[in-house]
Amino acid sequence: MSEFIGRDRKARRAYGFDEIALVPGEVTINPEEVDISFKLKDQKFEIPFLASAMDGVVDPKFAIAMGKLGGIAVLNLEGIYVRYADYETILDDIAKAPPEETTALVQKLYEEPIKEKLISQRIQDIKKAGVRAVVSSLPQKAERYGKIGEEAGMDCFVVQSTVTTVKHLSKSYQVTDFSKLCSTLKVPVILGNCVTYKVALELMETGCAGLLVGIGPGSACTTRGVLGLGVPQVTSIADCASAREVHFKKTGQYVAIIGDGGMSTGGDVCKAFACGADAVMVGSAFARTKEAPGRGYHWGMATPHANLPRGTRIRVGTTGSLEEILYGPARLDDGTQNLVGALRTCMGNVGAQNIRELQLTEIVIAPAIRTEGKLFQAAQRVGMGK
Repeated sequence: MSEFIGRDRKARRAYGFDEIALVPGEVTINPEEVDISFKLKDQKFEIPFLASAMDGVVDPKFAIAMGKLGGIAVLNLEGIYVRYADYETILDDIAKAPPEETTALVQKLYEEPIKEKLISQRIQDIKKAGVRAVVSSLPQKAERYGKIGEEAGMDCFVVQSTVTTVKHLSKSYQVTDFSKLCSTLKVPVILGNCVTYKVALELMETGCAGLLVGIGPGSACTTRGVLGLGVPQVTSIADCASAREVHFKKTGQYVAIIGDGGMSTGGDVCKAFACGADAVMVGSAFARTKEAPGRGYHWGMATPHANLPRGTRIRVGTTGSLEEILYGPARLDDGTQNLVGALRTCMGNVGAQNIRELQLTEIVIAPAIRTEGKLFQAAQRVGMGK
């Protein structure tokens, strides 16, 4: 429903995770007996969690660790791991830089040219460990890097930018043909990012296997402040999930909706699925793991932009191992650990046997859901009062 924000100007109300709650079901299920597996065409993953393609989150070693735990870690093919053969000192420099110098330093470090040999090497290193290699690129380099990645043995290719559309106009460079890319590559292609029904539908018609949903909600992203762009994630995911259903009825092809960003707790993750997501892409939660390369820091993909950075380095700290963040046991009371356990328990409580059933969960608008009855937690800054 739209509301007037001024004379002859309407705006549609949109919702974020903090404004809704999930309604418990009439039947409950043992959490250990629910199915949380995730599919990308013919590829099946044990858990529906992806680690963001950000250099402070995923390096080759993290990708291997995530793969062995059943999830997906996306390696950025335009980051420091394909610019520097020895990247450990680069990570140290970024972590040690004073806050006021960080953006300039990151911009300088990312001026180093990308080395295509390192693209192949990183993918092969991940494959040698016996896990699937999932990598990402900006649309401008997608055809070239997709070909290199496929030759090196990648299992899935993510083409990602701040805002992605099929109808991109440019006179200065050749626009990537997503339909051609998806039909040429033999591996599943995930496209993103988008937040609206119409764009989602058009992107699905290219033949992609998955769609990233989210513009600006990430903890290290400043797009919403720099450009004023973004739609809260609850509304974004629900709109794009609606496009998925229409596309599926029309073509018989199921395109996975992947909520990307804005989820800091297990509760946020559960809400994303209830709104229609098939999987979630998370950055900050995984940046806090001992295996993450960021040394307790996290910076967005657009941070090194030469002229208009749309990300910042944030300190997230190190709170546990990757296994603890995913599977527990949780050692913190704020919902940032044991994300898989939170998802399973939520599904059990709403009576959902699988993700598709979780997408049908009743949702209520509840802007006071985080503060109702939490006076003591807020006063003591514990649990939900942090």
